[in-house]
Amino acid sequence: MRLAVDMNSDMGEGFGPWRMGDDALVMDFITSANIACGFHAGDPLVMKRTVSLAVGRGVAIGAHPGYPDLSGFGRREMDCSPEEIHAFCLYQIGALAAVAGAAGAGVAHVKAHGALYNRGAKDAAAAAAITGAVRDAGKGLVLVGPPDSAFERAAGLAGVPFAAEAFADRAYMSDGSLVPRSKPGAVIADPEEAARRAVSMVVDGRVTSIDGAVLKIRPDTICIHGDTPGAAAMARRIRSALEKGGVFVGPLSSSR
Repeated sequence: MRLAVDMNSDMGEGFGPWRMGDDALVMDFITSANIACGFHAGDPLVMKRTVSLAVGRGVAIGAHPGYPDLSGFGRREMDCSPEEIHAFCLYQIGALAAVAGAAGAGVAHVKAHGALYNRGAKDAAAAAAITGAVRDAGKGLVLVGPPDSAFERAAGLAGVPFAAEAFADRAYMSDGSLVPRSKPGAVIADPEEAARRAVSMVVDGRVTSIDGAVLKIRPDTICIHGDTPGAAAMARRIRSALEKGGVFVGPLSSSR
């Protein structure tokens, strides 16, 4: 059986004159772009330009909805009800779908951002609300989230395609959750280490946690954060290592 994996990155996370990351460089090495939809980051013009970049590179387009929290970059928990979460996720997916449609493209997947992603991974009601928005936004959209999470269970109940995600540039706790960014060692900055971890996850189905535990994980997609310093060099190294390891790197649609 052919080993295959998608490589995704969060894109379009600037706002007005403020820019984050080097989307144009990172886009050369990924196969899926999670594009911010204006709530935690991004604005209509940034969305349009990022969609154009993705179309030009042949990169699959995904919606990256977050909490309505521009000043906190969507990394702060908010006391939003499931009804609110469903509504603002549906709104954001629809906005990106319109921008993508105008460029002759479509939205392929949805991945929640930051605190909303973390909440949906554990909170069944939040996961169901986000999954419901994915289902209601259009047939065939893939929900991206952590394996064995509330997201995966909600997707199964709703009949929504699910893709298990792992992170090459983030450290894991022994329970499979990500090490909080506030703790030392949470972000992996060395491209060689990130590449080794990516290959281990995809080929061997395992990764070592920050405290030495060996975790079982077999991702459908690997995330490289576009705002990590040197993200383009890291993405290039990870893709090269995966392909040298016999792994086909392509969008989620190529392995479904």
